[in-house]
Amino acid sequence: MTAQEFTHPDDAAALKKLESIPLLPTLTKTFMDVGAEQMMYGTNMATKVKLSPTQLPKLYNILPPLCARLGIKEPEFFLEMTPVPNAYAFGDTYTAITITSGIVDLLTEEELIACVAHECGHILCRHMLYHTMASMLVNGAMQSDILGAIAAPLKFALLYWNRKSELSCDRVATFCCGPETTIRLMTRLAGGPKNITDEINLVEFAEQADQYDAICKDGMWNKTLQTFAVLNQDHPFASVRVRETLRWVVDDKYKKLREKYPSCPHCYREIKPGARFCTNCGKGL
Repeated sequence: MTAQEFTHPDDAAALKKLESIPLLPTLTKTFMDVGAEQMMYGTNMATKVKLSPTQLPKLYNILPPLCARLGIKEPEFFLEMTPVPNAYAFGDTYTAITITSGIVDLLTEEELIACVAHECGHILCRHMLYHTMASMLVNGAMQSDILGAIAAPLKFALLYWNRKSELSCDRVATFCCGPETTIRLMTRLAGGPKNITDEINLVEFAEQADQYDAICKDGMWNKTLQTFAVLNQDHPFASVRVRETLRWVVDDKYKKLREKYPSCPHCYREIKPGARFCTNCGKGL
């Protein structure tokens, strides 16, 4: 599989603008090489549980099938002990995916698979260099007032692209786990408990994104207000993500992708050519 098969147009456009910043690719790569990755590698080993076939194998076994299906090298996989629901990918040469104990408790098994598939999407779509830099600026460099003032324009440029890049990774999760599971994951991560999110009318929720767009276009003042509202966000708003996913699954490109890489129509796992039953869910094909 290729990044181009999943890249959202807004992601591609934002990346083009980002890479037009003089020396940014070189400076970002240098920043990573001089110690950012090594620091995170040590932190991961010291503070998190490294998942493996013999260390919490039920959680670990989520990752290898996704990597095999997407055709990416398997990153290291960690569990972070915190009640805060989160998952993130880090690194460029050294890559790692971390899920928190909070997100394991929050999500169903299928939703957790979709969550990990989304993080694998950052690797497949070659987001990792700038994605990691954005994370470091938000959580590290921006804590210094002096350095923060200098880095602020770069931070906002990276966060703008980062929000768009998430739309591509939502496509990867949708391909691996289906639109219903992926969209349900988005509503759960927005803060909703399962007994409520299962009842949400997702089409109506997605229409809120169109209303949001109309607000943003309703004069310069409203556009300015909404720009400030999202300026420090590293992910798009939930309704926008749901709308973009619903748009993609009715697109011919999505249909052709499913034909090119056949999967079970029930659980969306990869199937062998000519199979009559899915080896994952057991249902007829």
